[in-house]
Amino acid sequence: MTRVTAASSVFLATIPSPDRGVWELGPIPIRAYALCIIAGIILAIWWGERRWIARGGTAGTVIDIAVFAVPFGLVGGRLYHVATDWYRYFGEGKHPLDALKIWDGGLGIWGAIALGAVGAWIGCRVKGVPLPAYADAIAPGIVAAQALGRVGNYFNQELYGAPTDLPWGLEIYRRVNESGAEDNLNGVAINHIPIDGSPVHPTFLYELLWNLLVAALVVYVDRKFRLGHGRAFAVYVMGYTLGRTWIEMMRTDEANHVFGVRINVWVSILVFLGAAVYFLLARTRGEREDPESLRGKDAPPLDEPDDEAKPDDEDDKAKDDKAKDDKDAGAKDEKAEGEADKPEKADAEKADAKKADSEKADAKKADAKAAPEKAKADSADAGADKADADEKADAGKADADEKASAKSDS
Repeated sequence: MTRVTAASSVFLATIPSPDRGVWELGPIPIRAYALCIIAGIILAIWWGERRWIARGGTAGTVIDIAVFAVPFGLVGGRLYHVATDWYRYFGEGKHPLDALKIWDGGLGIWGAIALGAVGAWIGCRVKGVPLPAYADAIAPGIVAAQALGRVGNYFNQELYGAPTDLPWGLEIYRRVNESGAEDNLNGVAINHIPIDGSPVHPTFLYELLWNLLVAALVVYVDRKFRLGHGRAFAVYVMGYTLGRTWIEMMRTDEANHVFGVRINVWVSILVFLGAAVYFLLARTRGEREDPESLRGKDAPPLDEPDDEAKPDDEDDKAKDDKAKDDKDAGAKDEKAEGEADKPEKADAEKADAKKADSEKADAKKADAKAAPEKAKADSADAGADKADADEKADAGKADADEKASAKSDS
């Protein structure tokens, strides 16, 4: 029987588990764990890209390097899980090919980080950027992605602790598959009656919340102290391993032990110490890297200082000011052109007047030259007219004499 405390009756009696972790979409199984892993990868890349650009890097670099890092990380995480939990897949009655079924859950973070770092190193070499700076940029995104991955553990009903009567105790249900066999990963809960031993500590939830706190811590410390050269990543590793140590000790699922302690506890301790040493040694390298070193081999050329990007409102204001300046400059140019045209116009008018005067003078000279000839012609015309008149007078006189003579004879 589940004992309900006063606190639980006020807030929450228990946390129910989902009745399944997989849904069938026709022949395609949709697994909650896989969706959570994908969502975590997307979150880590998106957040890392924003941080990379803010530190002076070129847009697209984080995505390009993730093409190498993500597959390496998935393979490394699976290899670590199979190596530490080999008894699940090898031995009498086991199915070794199940080790390839990553969608059923089982990714070791240390293997994912180790082999993922190899992929990231290859990607950084290709892009021509420093690996420590890349690690600093993606650090909070990685631990936030781990938090999302723990939601997948919730749907798989795995990674929980010992029985508890706390208000946030987790109920675990019996799931069966289509053949009626018990199947926690692929089956469906036949009822919502908790199995014996539950409610239990939701250690996956503890780790989820812890990871979110670590992500916030990395961002805060990085902003305050301007960490560089991999030191922000070291803060992430130290913060995560510190929490993983005590949460791992609360878990009751099967695991390999070394000297009576779960192997992941030892790994967490060793990795914490390594991250702490690196954090101290990297201090000697000073503040974070020069932004120019983050631009990579194929970065576009930097704009001139006058062409730096400005906020939209400043761009609009600059455009308006430029249009006004252009208008004023145009008016000044027109005025200047008008002032410059005045002397030219006056000179043209003077030249035209001078030309007209010259033409008048030439006309007068021509008239003066032609006057004697005209007078001579007029005199000749007058002489001719007088001669005609004399001839007419003589002819008239002759006629009169003839008439008078004729009259006398008669």
